Amino acid sequence: MLERTRNKKQTEIAFALPAGHPAGEVSVVGDLNDSRPGAHPMVERPDGTRAVTVTLPADQRHGFRNLADGGHWLDEEGADGHDGRNGLLHT
Repeated sequence: MLERTRNKKQTEIAFALPAGHPAGEVSVVGDLNDSRPGAHPMVERPDGTRAVTVTLPADQRHGFRNLADGGHWLDEEGADGHDGRNGLLHT
């Protein structure tokens, strides 16, 4: 799921996953971090969900996916769209 906080110049995006799904480490990978696995790892919250928050410039489009342990790619159902490979996020 995506949680957004917007202002005029930037958008804060929290990328989040439900508690315990999937097991192991997960990171957000995409053009927001030059597609570097591990650059934005999700960390566990007190309620068991995992999330990472990224601040991005407003009025841009970003492609991204979640990368889990073992090289498993996870699509984000809450994305603003998909380009056939990545989820799309509009800030």
